[in-house]
Amino acid sequence: MATVPRIMIVDDEEGIRFTLGTLLKKDGYIVETAADSSQALAYMAEQPFDLVFSDIKLINENGLDLLHDIKSAYPSTQVVMFTGRPELDSAIMAVREGAFDYMSKPIKYEHLISVARLALENKKIRDMEQRYSADLEAIFRSITDAIIMFDSSGKLQQFNDAAAELCGYCHNDFGSTPDKLDFGCGAACRETLVKSLREGVPHFVKRMQCRKKDGTRRIISLTATPVLKSDKSVNGIVAVLRDETRLVYLEQSLCKQGDYQGIVGQDRAMLRLYNLIETLADMPTTVLICGESGTGKELVASALHHGGSRHNGPFIKVNCSALSENLLENELFGHVRGAFTGALDDKKGRFERADGGTIFLDEIGDISSGMQMRLLRVLQEFVVERVGDATPIKVDVRIVTATNQNLEEKVKQGTFRQDLYYRLNVVKLQLPPLRDRPDDIPQLADHFLKLFCVRLGRSISGFDESVLEIFLNHTWPGNVRELEHVLEHACVLCTTDMITVADLPDELQYNELKALKQLSNTPQNIPLEQALEICKGNKSQAAKMLGISRRTIYRHLGEV
Repeated sequence: MATVPRIMIVDDEEGIRFTLGTLLKKDGYIVETAADSSQALAYMAEQPFDLVFSDIKLINENGLDLLHDIKSAYPSTQVVMFTGRPELDSAIMAVREGAFDYMSKPIKYEHLISVARLALENKKIRDMEQRYSADLEAIFRSITDAIIMFDSSGKLQQFNDAAAELCGYCHNDFGSTPDKLDFGCGAACRETLVKSLREGVPHFVKRMQCRKKDGTRRIISLTATPVLKSDKSVNGIVAVLRDETRLVYLEQSLCKQGDYQGIVGQDRAMLRLYNLIETLADMPTTVLICGESGTGKELVASALHHGGSRHNGPFIKVNCSALSENLLENELFGHVRGAFTGALDDKKGRFERADGGTIFLDEIGDISSGMQMRLLRVLQEFVVERVGDATPIKVDVRIVTATNQNLEEKVKQGTFRQDLYYRLNVVKLQLPPLRDRPDDIPQLADHFLKLFCVRLGRSISGFDESVLEIFLNHTWPGNVRELEHVLEHACVLCTTDMITVADLPDELQYNELKALKQLSNTPQNIPLEQALEICKGNKSQAAKMLGISRRTIYRHLGEV
C-alpha cells in the first residue's frame, strides 16, 4: 500500500499557510505548517517529510538558511522556495543549496499542485536510485572475491575491499588505466582485462600465479566480462578475481598424503568430497550424508564440524537406530524430574549439550513418525522441549544427518515425512562405496596396517603381493569398515614381518580358493590351457576371459 506524501509549509503569514495547506490537502496530501525555521526543524526531527515549501523571507530569518539546514540533515527531502519579491541572486543561491524549484507569489493552485507532483516524483526516483545503489554497494562489498571495474576508456571506476586486500588497490588509483597501475606483480590479470575490453568478449584465466610486493605467492583465477550497452558496444569491463591458493595447497597436500581430516583416499570422487566439505564447513546449512554402511559417514560429519567455525564447540553423535522411540526422545531432548518413573533429576538432552556446536544424527532413516515431527520443529525453530516440560529451550546447533537408506523411496512409500526430507536434504554428500575406488585400497590397507601396528605393538612392514591381489578383487560389501576389520584380524594373527594370505579371515581365503577351482570349471567353461592358447600366452587377457585374477593363474602354474 502506497504511503501518502507528507508536505510542510513554512511561512510567517498565517493566511498563506492556511491557503496553501488547504489546496494541498484537497489534492490528498498530509500537510503540516510552521511559522518559522525552528518550528519546522522540530517537526522534521519528529517524523520525516517528503516536501517542504518555504518562503525565502521569514521574520528575522532567512529561508535560505532553513534550506541549508534541511538539505544537510535530510538530503532526500525536496524543498521548494517561494517569495513575493523574486530576485535573481536569491534564486541562484536557492538552486545552489539544493532547492528543487523557485516560485513567485501569488501562487496559483495549478502551479502549486504541478510543482508538488513534480518534486515528489523526483524524490521517488532519487529514493529508488539510492536504494538500488545501496543494494549494489552492499552486494559489492559483501562478496569475498575481488571485483574491479573499468570504464570504456580503461580507467578504474570501482573496486571492493577484497580487491584492495588481494591486489593493493587504493582510492588514489581511481581514474588510472591498467598500464599505470603497479602492484609489484606480473600484471597478467590487467593484460587480460585490456584484451577483453579491446575485443569485447569475456576471458577466463584459471589458476595463474601471482606474486605480491611482499613476495607472497598466490594462485588466482580471473574472469573478465565486458559490460555492453544496448547497441552492443562496450561500456566497460568487470573483473572477478578468486584467490584459490588455499584450495590448490589443499589439493596438493591431498595428492601427497591422500588424507583429509582422518579420511583416507585420493580417488577423484574423494577429492570432490573434500572440496565440498571445505566449502560447507563454515556454513550453518543442514547436511545429509548418504552412503552404504562402512563408507565413513561419521568421519565426514566430524570433518564438517572440526573444519569449521564451530570446531571449538561440542560434537555430539547419536545413533538413531540403536534406541527405541522413547529412549531416543529422552536422549535427544532430555527430561525434567518426575517426567516418568526413574526420572530423579533434570537431564539435558543431546540437542542442549550440542549448543554452540554440531549434532550428528546417524541412521536418520530409522526414526519413527513421532520423532520425525519433533525433529522437524527443531529444524524449523531451533527450539527443544524436555520430556515432561512444555518450556521451549532455544538451541544454537548445526544438524548433520546420515543414512544408508533411500529416503526418497521412503518418502514415496509414506514412511518418511516429505517436509522433513527437504529440511534435511539441503545439501547432500554422497559417499562412494569402496568397490568404486579400488585405487584407494592399497593406501587404506597401509593406513590401517600402521594404525594396528601401533595399537598392537607389532612390527609388520607390509603385505604379500597375493594379499593385495585379493584385496583388489574383493567386492568389499562392508566397505572401509570391512577392510579395517580384515587388517585388524591379519595383524593379530601375523607371525612374520609380512601379512600373507594365511593371515586373512577365512571368507577371503575361501574366495581365493574358489577362484583357483574356477580354473578347472570356469564360469565360461573354458580350461586354463585353452584360454592361454586363445590369448596366445597372454596371462592378463586369459585372466580377464576367465573372470579370475592374474595372480591366481601364476599360482596355478607354479610360477610364484
